[in-house]
Amino acid sequence: MKPWLKWPGLVLACILLAACQQGEKQEESAESESAEESEKESPAIPVETSTATRGDIYASYSGTAPVEAIADATVIAKVGGEVRKIYVEEGDAVVAGQILARLDGDRLRLEQMQTEANLAKLQRDYDRNVDLIDRGLISAGEIEKLRFEMEALEATNRLAKLQLSYADIRAPIDGVVSERFIKVGNTLNIEAPTFQITSFNPLVSYLHVPEREFRRIAPGQDAALVIDALGGELFRATVARVSPVVDPTTGTFKITIEVSDKTRQLKPGMFARINIVYDIHANALQVPRSALIDEIGTTSIFVVEDEVAHRREVETGFTGAGLVEIVSGLSDSDVFVAIGQGGLKDGSKVVVINSDETSESAASNEAAEESGNSVEK
Repeated sequence: MKPWLKWPGLVLACILLAACQQGEKQEESAESESAEESEKESPAIPVETSTATRGDIYASYSGTAPVEAIADATVIAKVGGEVRKIYVEEGDAVVAGQILARLDGDRLRLEQMQTEANLAKLQRDYDRNVDLIDRGLISAGEIEKLRFEMEALEATNRLAKLQLSYADIRAPIDGVVSERFIKVGNTLNIEAPTFQITSFNPLVSYLHVPEREFRRIAPGQDAALVIDALGGELFRATVARVSPVVDPTTGTFKITIEVSDKTRQLKPGMFARINIVYDIHANALQVPRSALIDEIGTTSIFVVEDEVAHRREVETGFTGAGLVEIVSGLSDSDVFVAIGQGGLKDGSKVVVINSDETSESAASNEAAEESGNSVEK
């Protein structure tokens, strides 16, 4: 075939190749224009913003335990007899040594009178024999025997008086009558229970704490008891004692929390949520816990600058009452995203939609949280 016969085919192939390349360029240009338009048309994400607050924040250990009485005594009858009089009722405050009830004690009274009469007779015999020994009419052995008999009878008389005193049933400790077991007219045997006395000052809770907290808890630290049965009322308390040993079976050590309640609202058996404050950072920079984004090994927050959200890593410290201490990565003047950060990326455009109601609510929440932090201490 002659060369000139191939020219039409070559020309056609060149035309087709040029057309394809021009089509590809047009498609790439259209895609680029479409991407730019979509970026321009991407709406700003609505968010609510806030600024960090400053205040004292506490490190504490929290646990639960029942409230117990530090002293609880069952008063028993030390002698038998009929109950003649009851002087106290359940709920009455008593002091150690106060008479709670009185038994008849008739038999004991007669026994005590008999020993006194015998002692008086022996005393007269002893005095008379002392005169006789001075005159040499009796031996020294006989007078010594009378002296021993008189000492023994004196001891018997004191024992009779003691037994008679037991007819008055007395309180062994200061406290409140929590239960009465007897009625007037009952005949009691020895060691029969009569009253239950419970000491309300102080009340205690025994908390078993993991051994990892051993170096942080010490006697004298402040604590707080929150009682749900009393509407969440808070009572100030103190760490009174810390056990020096760790239970190897549970890996815990026991601490004793003491709380005084002059109003007597606290009752033994109530369930308490206990917070023990072991450290404090004064005037710490704080943000709501919900504003932070936690990922493996990092914690970050979105900071808004010129309507653009920038993701910033922060270092955190103590936490408490819904707030987290920011150690580094955020300043007082930085505006961060408080609500709406879930759909943000670094560099996302945002529109701030804070309302007056939201601001008032945030302010009241911050005030409540600061108040909650302060009462823990």
